[in-house]
Amino acid sequence: MTTPETTAEVRERYAVGAFGERVGMGDRPALVVVDLINAFTDPNSDLGSELGDVLDRVGELLSAFREHDLPRYFTTVAFEESYGDAGHFVEKVPALRELRLGTEAVQLDDRVAPVGDERVMLKKYASAFFGTDLGTELTTNGVDTLVITGVTTSGCVRATAVDSLQHGYRTIVPADAVGDRADDPHRANLFDIDAKYGDVVASSDVIDHLAGGDGS
Repeated sequence: MTTPETTAEVRERYAVGAFGERVGMGDRPALVVVDLINAFTDPNSDLGSELGDVLDRVGELLSAFREHDLPRYFTTVAFEESYGDAGHFVEKVPALRELRLGTEAVQLDDRVAPVGDERVMLKKYASAFFGTDLGTELTTNGVDTLVITGVTTSGCVRATAVDSLQHGYRTIVPADAVGDRADDPHRANLFDIDAKYGDVVASSDVIDHLAGGDGS
């Protein structure tokens, strides 16, 4: 039987194999808050988990982006009563039936609620790009960097990070501003995002970058 590699050994092998270089932030970053809706932030929901710290960090990032007048976008995921717009997704994850259009479950958590003209984009699947006009908004606003926050790290955050790279954006994921229902998928997907799709950083790194005048 092969002995499993330690985390340190895996990191060393990836580093030797030329993975995980830094892409950094560009001149015009935007913040995307992925699916921090009541169904996901309520630990008593079938879809939810305890996300108090994540919400705090996202709130700090929102304040920084608002201060520097940089683009902010929110997403929610919700389905019609027939679930005809849910495809096989709702078959694979029946808990998604909780996400009905017009219900409180799909409203943004008050702790990170949008203000003013900040847009909430409705999506049906994992990526914030799929079936939405996010790409058009980013192009219109001259964005070159996407800072991705929210839930879940192994699902919608990861899918958005992959699509962000594929659409040509510098991709930044603050590790303390994303969350998941379990620690193992959270950590594994942060590792993989950092190795192949974007820079995994601390939210304070993003805030410090903006404060230095490099992002405004």
